[in-house]
Amino acid sequence: QVQLVESGGGLVQAGGSLRLSCAPSGRTFSLYVMSWFRQAPGEEREFVAGVRLNDGSTVYIDSVKGRFAISRDNTKNMVYLEMNNLKPEDTANYYCTAGPPGPTSPQDMASWGRYAAWGQGTQVTVSS
Repeated sequence: QVQLVESGGGLVQAGGSLRLSCAPSGRTFSLYVMSWFRQAPGEEREFVAGVRLNDGSTVYIDSVKGRFAISRDNTKNMVYLEMNNLKPEDTANYYCTAGPPGPTSPQDMASWGRYAAWGQGTQVTVSS
C-alpha cells in the first residue's frame, strides 16, 4: 500500500503563490503517475495536474496552464505543485494521488479511476 501526506495549503490573496508538497510512503516503487486533484464546496473533484514519474512529463487542465507547475524530486521522493498568480476560483481542497503503471494519456490521467492512493487533502483559500 501507499500512503500520501499533503502539506503547504493556506490562505493567500489573489495574485499570490503557494507550494503544495506530497510525501508518499510505503510501496512507492510501484508508483508510475502522481497527480493533484481539487474539490471546491458543492463541486465535483477535478483533475488539476499530473506527472509521469519515469520521465517527468506533465499534464495540466487549461485553467492552470502557465500558472501552476507540478514537479517530482526522485531523490527526496516528493511531488510538488507550485501555484502562482492564484485566483479566487482556485479555492478548494487539494488532494495528492498516485497510481501504478498503466495508461498515461491526458484523458487517463484526468480520470479518478487511474489512481490507487489518495491523501487527506490540504485546503487552499484565495481571497479577492
